[in-house]
Amino acid sequence: MIDEAALREGLKKLLATTEADIRARVEEEPGLKQALEARHKAAAEAGRTAPGAWLAFRDEAVTQSAVHWLLGCVFVRFLEDNDLIDEAWVSGPKREGRDLLNEALDRRRMWYDPDQHGNDADYLLHVYERTAELPGMAGLFDRKHNPLWSLAPSGPQAMAILRFFQARDEATSELRYDFTDPEWNTRFLGDLYQNLSEFARKRYALCQTPGFVVDFILDRTLTPALDVFGLEKTRLVDPTCGSGHFLLAAFDRLFAKWLDREPNGNPRVLAQRALDAVYGVDINPFAAEIARFRLLISALRVCGIKRLTDAPNFGFQVTPGDSLLHGRLLGRERAIQRDLLHDPAECFYAAEDEDVLRRILGQQYQVVVGNPPYINVADGVLRETYRARYGSCSGKYALSVPFTERFLDLSAPAEDKHPAAYFGLLVSNAFMTRSFGKILVEAYIPYWNLTHVIDCSGAHLPDHGTPTVILLGRSGMPSLQTVRAVRGIRGETKRPLDPTNAPVWRAIAGQVDDVGSESRWVSVADAPRASFHKHPWCLGGGGATELKESLDRSASVKAETLISSVGYMAIMSEDDFFVAPEHVLLRTTVPYRELCTGEATRDWLLSPDSHVIFPQGYNGYYWMYRTVLRARTMFEKTAEQMGKPWYAYMQLIQERAGAAIDPVWQRCNPQ
Repeated sequence: MIDEAALREGLKKLLATTEADIRARVEEEPGLKQALEARHKAAAEAGRTAPGAWLAFRDEAVTQSAVHWLLGCVFVRFLEDNDLIDEAWVSGPKREGRDLLNEALDRRRMWYDPDQHGNDADYLLHVYERTAELPGMAGLFDRKHNPLWSLAPSGPQAMAILRFFQARDEATSELRYDFTDPEWNTRFLGDLYQNLSEFARKRYALCQTPGFVVDFILDRTLTPALDVFGLEKTRLVDPTCGSGHFLLAAFDRLFAKWLDREPNGNPRVLAQRALDAVYGVDINPFAAEIARFRLLISALRVCGIKRLTDAPNFGFQVTPGDSLLHGRLLGRERAIQRDLLHDPAECFYAAEDEDVLRRILGQQYQVVVGNPPYINVADGVLRETYRARYGSCSGKYALSVPFTERFLDLSAPAEDKHPAAYFGLLVSNAFMTRSFGKILVEAYIPYWNLTHVIDCSGAHLPDHGTPTVILLGRSGMPSLQTVRAVRGIRGETKRPLDPTNAPVWRAIAGQVDDVGSESRWVSVADAPRASFHKHPWCLGGGGATELKESLDRSASVKAETLISSVGYMAIMSEDDFFVAPEHVLLRTTVPYRELCTGEATRDWLLSPDSHVIFPQGYNGYYWMYRTVLRARTMFEKTAEQMGKPWYAYMQLIQERAGAAIDPVWQRCNPQ
């Protein structure tokens, strides 16, 4: 059986050494570096990354290649250990008089005999080529798009990879990592997807959707869609599919429906029909690879196929790519279609199949579901590229904003007697209250047929540290004057052992269809739709929303009439220099102001707890700190590169800086 924790920790260490090895090859071999630099230049010209982000681009390419080399061995070992293939290429346990590890070692020696000049990197590529010849496996090791073909580890590092998968336990002489599983459960691959690479986890905000949330959303999207559209015409897409949780659950449901309809039908035909109705795209190439492999294993399992050589060549509608950039984008009234990537230097990364992406993201679906990333875009150029394409993006927006717009865009409209599509997504709830969500809420959501807003911030969703909300609805204009609102009253009091049956989630799932119900955890009401057309949203349950509305009605003055602009005032990028106690600054001639942090804003009072240098022109005091101040960067540029003095704030919002002139400022800056 698979020891997930041991495998994960072992692979993380192996990944680090593999990344270091490939990175060294890139820097030492001019051909590799030049090819990668050319790819970075093309991406920068197309607005997919910043011109100065070469190191980040290189490191991402290195990580993708290294992960694919390791995942390739994981896939092969899973097939070997579960007797899905006849030959042993990497390793395998002892079974029925066979020692698969020894067979794999013999096969490697035989491969070396005619080619004395090869190394273990060449041998593993040979293994991947042979595996790709098996039914359903070609796409996983696609020579044109899989990153392992563009960047390879050295021979010694490839040997280290092989030895990892061939290692025996010293005490038992059994394989240290055994992938045998009678149930063929591939959930462990989802855990690897999330935890294997720290770089990728931060870059893509890797976070798996809990199974009980997947089922909840599919119950309210795919299930009614099958009743409305019929089994033959229902297609589902997850444009942020990750390791495939929504896709696998949808496949199982669709196959079961086909089997109910045709109990004597050929399971292989029915499985392919189900696979043809499930589409997925993910920006992370190795996530898409995992999703494809998991779908393949699921198809084999439901068909009762024990050997891959006996399987049909199943087709899959899953591919890596940026769902925010590729395909077609329809206007809000859906009157005009335009290509998303219309740049003069249109750019698809090497791992992206242009034709497949255009096909999957160039059509609309009866069901659109997913769990888009909650992060902001770190790359300033890419952030502006998204902003230019999605009108809902405002300020320092989170990716959940354009993805919400994109989910609706992929939903088939209700027109020409065709019913409206269903959509469901689990997103960060930050857009509900933070300023970047104002345009989404007030300029877009009023034109969408939102049916449910479900506060999940109090529920425990494993590995989700960000408060979330579930949005459910149908494409097209609103059809009802109310929206079903599940409002939180109280969150989990402790970390539950079983999140599926934790009190808050159980209350959400049990009460969502019971209008007017209220428990210790949530309350449910059909709220006026107009209340969701005004930013910010309030999802407090137990009467909290009604109390806020009452206060709003009775207030003689509102804060918005007294404040012209809300948000951060400045970005200093070197707080240790700019922030200091007043007794220190009094000994200098620098201008400064009182500084009131969030921690000092309590109980309706502002209690300034420090002071901050507020540079207005050059002061000799800055000179001794010039090296530190000149080294500051924001969006990979120094202050001078942005046209500012080297001692200035990296960013200053003038309207907020002049909103309140305190006595200290006036004393240091006499008129």
